[in-house]
Amino acid sequence: MLMSNRNKVAKLHYMPNGFRPLSSGDHVLCAVTGEAIPLDELRYWSVEKQEPYATAQISAHAHLPESEK
Repeated sequence: MLMSNRNKVAKLHYMPNGFRPLSSGDHVLCAVTGEAIPLDELRYWSVEKQEPYATAQISAHAHLPESEK
């Protein structure tokens, strides 16, 4: 039986210039919105927080100090 990664959330280790899969899957969930992000479309993440973001705007907002949100 073939194992499919379709419709499965991947677990990743985020690095400054990319990410490394820790468990297989075809997408991750945005840390702010919960939106599914296909791995081939993943462009924004935090190395420090180890979390992905759906858009540049969401990423920028997530990095603001709490007092500025």
